[in-house]
Amino acid sequence: MKLEKVEFTKAQETNLITLYSRVLHSRSPNALLNDPWAEKALGQIDHDFTKFKVGRVEGISFAARAKKFDFLTVQFLKKNPISTVLYLGCGLDTRVYRINPSKDVAWYDIDFPEVIDLRKRLFPERKDYFMIGSSLAETNWLRQIPNDRPTLIIAEGVTMYLTEKIMKNLMNGLVDYFPMGEIMFDAHSKKLINWMASHEFNLRGTGAKFEWGMTKPEEINAIEPRLEFVKQFKTIELEEYSKMSFIDKVIIWRLELFPLIRGIQRPFIFSFKKHTN
Repeated sequence: MKLEKVEFTKAQETNLITLYSRVLHSRSPNALLNDPWAEKALGQIDHDFTKFKVGRVEGISFAARAKKFDFLTVQFLKKNPISTVLYLGCGLDTRVYRINPSKDVAWYDIDFPEVIDLRKRLFPERKDYFMIGSSLAETNWLRQIPNDRPTLIIAEGVTMYLTEKIMKNLMNGLVDYFPMGEIMFDAHSKKLINWMASHEFNLRGTGAKFEWGMTKPEEINAIEPRLEFVKQFKTIELEEYSKMSFIDKVIIWRLELFPLIRGIQRPFIFSFKKHTN
């Protein structure tokens, strides 16, 4: 089998860190997230993943985050069996395969064209599943998506890479376009974003930098006042949490202990609905 060469920018390379971390966790006993599609994809990519130096902490952190977004997605689809799902900055995540939505769900994965090109080579086609290559700095791609259904918008592990201007334009465009639905995302705190900027921090040598942060849910209304806060979702709310090993529970507990990074451990959920006079 010919391996796929990856031609990503340094910032886009963070997709490989996430993929590798989830696969390492998936191989562990009593894994929180079983992801055979990610395992298969990893085996098709020609890349030195060991240079990322990820371990158990990164594995359980990314797996727990993915599992929470999976759970929240399933809950939305139970309430809205005929709906649309948008996954912004999908990277190389395999959520559409893990959840396996019904034929009544139209699913769209959106990411940079280079990422989408690789996805198309790695993952199988399926009915009512579409991939769109675009920067999130643009919103023209929205016109490709029907807006006649309740819509779930997922932004896992991506908001921190967007500037406030892009985040505002994106949120405004989404709420303008779709009639009703939910938006869920994780976010670093503003203090952490500012600290990283002052120390010229970049993620594991990839050159990726964090730009936007949000500490409290009401802060989103400064850029999109029509979003209504629903809740933040904790790892301990997952049914699978009770089955996790003691060490993994300790890791999760410590990650959620610190306010600076709590926003990436507890996804924010917002709802929106167009009001008619």
